[in-house]
Amino acid sequence: MGASDSKLVFKKGIFRLSEERHIPADDAYWAQFWELPESSEDIFSLFAPADVRRTRDNALENLETLIAAVTGRLFMLRHHPSFPDHELAPDREALNCVRVLTRVLPYIYEKESLQEWEDNFFWSPRRKRSRKSSIASEVLFDGADGVPKTPVVEFEDAKPLAEELIDTITDLLFFSDLTVPKVPNGNAKVTYSIWQTGVGCTVPIATTKEQESNRCEILRLLLTLASKSMYMSLATLPQTGTKALTYICTCPDKQVVLSVLCSLLNTTLKYNPATWLAPYNALVPNHPKQVLVTSTLQFLLTTLLYPIPENPGLPTPKNYYRHYLGRLHRPSDFQFLVDGMTRVLNQPLQGSYIPGAHAAVRFSPEIIMLFWEVTQCNKRFRSFLIDTGRAYDFVILILFYALEYKTDASKQGVVRMCAFLLQTLSVEKNFGTNLNKSFDAQDTLPPAIRIVGFRGTYADFLIQIQSIYALITTSQGKLTAIYPALLAIINNIAPYLDGLSAPTCSKIMHLFNSMSSPSFLLANETNHALLRSLLEAINSIIEHQYIQNAQLVFAILRNKKRFEALRSFTLESGQEEVERRNRRRKDSGASNDPLQADSTRSSLDSLRSPVAPSSRAPALGDVPEEDGTFAIGDDEDDSDDEERPTPAASSPSENPSRASSVASPVDDDVPRQLRGMSEKARGKMPAGAQTFSRQNSTTSLGSMSQSTPGVFEPSTQWIESWLPELPLHTILIVIQQLSALIPRQAFASDPPLPATLDKIREIQLLGVDPSPPRVHSFEWSPLALGWYESLLWGFIFASEVLVSKGTMGIWNATQIKLFRVQETAPQGPSLTSPRGAVDAVGSNIVSRIGQINLRGATAPGGGGQAPGGGAQAPAPRSG
Repeated sequence: MGASDSKLVFKKGIFRLSEERHIPADDAYWAQFWELPESSEDIFSLFAPADVRRTRDNALENLETLIAAVTGRLFMLRHHPSFPDHELAPDREALNCVRVLTRVLPYIYEKESLQEWEDNFFWSPRRKRSRKSSIASEVLFDGADGVPKTPVVEFEDAKPLAEELIDTITDLLFFSDLTVPKVPNGNAKVTYSIWQTGVGCTVPIATTKEQESNRCEILRLLLTLASKSMYMSLATLPQTGTKALTYICTCPDKQVVLSVLCSLLNTTLKYNPATWLAPYNALVPNHPKQVLVTSTLQFLLTTLLYPIPENPGLPTPKNYYRHYLGRLHRPSDFQFLVDGMTRVLNQPLQGSYIPGAHAAVRFSPEIIMLFWEVTQCNKRFRSFLIDTGRAYDFVILILFYALEYKTDASKQGVVRMCAFLLQTLSVEKNFGTNLNKSFDAQDTLPPAIRIVGFRGTYADFLIQIQSIYALITTSQGKLTAIYPALLAIINNIAPYLDGLSAPTCSKIMHLFNSMSSPSFLLANETNHALLRSLLEAINSIIEHQYIQNAQLVFAILRNKKRFEALRSFTLESGQEEVERRNRRRKDSGASNDPLQADSTRSSLDSLRSPVAPSSRAPALGDVPEEDGTFAIGDDEDDSDDEERPTPAASSPSENPSRASSVASPVDDDVPRQLRGMSEKARGKMPAGAQTFSRQNSTTSLGSMSQSTPGVFEPSTQWIESWLPELPLHTILIVIQQLSALIPRQAFASDPPLPATLDKIREIQLLGVDPSPPRVHSFEWSPLALGWYESLLWGFIFASEVLVSKGTMGIWNATQIKLFRVQETAPQGPSLTSPRGAVDAVGSNIVSRIGQINLRGATAPGGGGQAPGGGAQAPAPRSG
């Protein structure tokens, strides 16, 4: 449509679509939608959002006929014996049909009142003209004598329109001379040949730029079909799902699923801009190959993450994409996955003389998400990572991104995902054991994650960088939701830590001093759960690795007064201490402790009111806005690898829980909800407490109760409900026995004298028996699934805005419900940032993800946090 008169004809035709009612289905008018446009830009610029909405609202029957016409034409072309032929069955016409559907579908999805019409039109069985009749009409009309002939019209029963559409465009992804190389005459046009070498393919196939471009356009339509998710509320999405994704993910045809899965996976992980003519991807953000890789990665993730909704009374089908990803087992395949993901994530850690040449790849957050997915669903891959030592490369990379983004409000979702990913890795025993390896390459790291003068193990690096002073104490209170996950990581590796360094032990004690301070404990009703988690980690180190961790024992002895004071803590003494600290802070003008900052009120309050008043409460840098604590569950499923903690279908529950860091002990003779609790605590379990079960998960979700919103007022009864349950017994025994055997002056030396450490190692503790290691696993819940899916769709939305330069995006200016989008002020153009960005303000709902519940109480479901990644971080709409 290069000529302006053709554009004018097409635009007039679009006006007719909304102004003239009931245009006949056999009118030649409809052909212009696949004959006139010459590019995607023509359709997206001339078929404006206002035009689509006006047709939808004023002439819905015309929109229905348009969709029927372009899908019918697409189906006919796919089965035409000459397709793709520039004269008889042009591929341009098929692509224009794809583009029109990509354009109009979001405006159908956004209007909730069309749900019933959408279900009937797209998802109900129908009658249609037979394929033979449709193709015959084309052939007969263009007879050799030029005289139109009247074909015999035949009808047949057909599957729902949406199902046939998905089948057709899936076939087009592997269609000869359209998206894959041309096959010899006489062979099947749909080859299902894997696009790139890698998993499942060792023989490369030649591909042209046009074929790669066609793949992009077809993948965009598949993403658009799946994007119904964007127009659902976060609370509804995991339970209801979308019919398009359900149909795609439950496809029983193994060849189709494996061809799509391997093509998407291999294309993504073969990403290597160094082989392009313009290797500096940060300076060429819309390079065609990068656009293709982004599309393949995002559609791959939509299939892998998707939780199949449950139908009461019926078995829930498998998500076959997750199933087959979990079945990978060849070391060569795992090596391919590791190398591909490392290549992308390692980009910003490489040096270059060209500014921006090695900036973070735009889809790095999605690669982190892919790594988490493979780690969750493939047990053999986890073993490969740990056994080969590659897990520690990823630990460093994940820490880099978490620390890089920790103060960026638009990337908070990525940081949370990094924490949950590390928690997933930490549940493996060998992971914790191998962390004792010396980390000698620390000096080669970027300044963002380098510790000056560091000497120690990977465990020292992980604790010092990740849990104590970087993500907790320097995140300015933005990451309170993941503090439980960070502490759970320490808990998981604690039984295996060997020889923690003096700086690491010092930071653990600093964190204990801050968490045990009255100002922190009295800040809200759940902070004591974080203290309990830290004490459990210290106990685990002492019980399992006492001799190897004399430095930690020395640090405990130096801080014995704080441990002893905690045992005799009362409301009155705590309030007096808070007042004294406030007076000193007022006199000095500021607090020196980064953990003693002002916190806002509970996130639950903010969830209920868009503008919630704040309360002043010293806490861990705005710590725990959450209202719950550890939920008790167990890690019990050793069945199919692909079924391990995965965002899979959730069964309805009266009180669906939030995602949490779950303490799950090894023993099996205690009911799940009561494990790891004292007899006194077990007696306080609410009667009839329900659990939330998930298909394909190894962890069961304990329910939690909701706290009454409002300003928290500590009471003596409240303190007595948790103080006796703090696990101080082991630590106090150590203090009691060693203080009597080691002279007081020995503790005046810092660092300790070697003789003091030797003395500590020689002392045999009495009354301290190792308890079974406890696994604190990340748990999936409806809330967590909603957050996770919204995170992905936020990435997809932001990426599309950047690729389309903000003007012709698929979902621009549509009424998205899954998250809130705000435009930022336009930025000046630059090489690495040629246009503005999409901004979104993260809400407080995600603070409920990763919350801890030590007593197995119940908490409300619903709500959730939208993503914090992509160009900017979308956040969920209220209501």
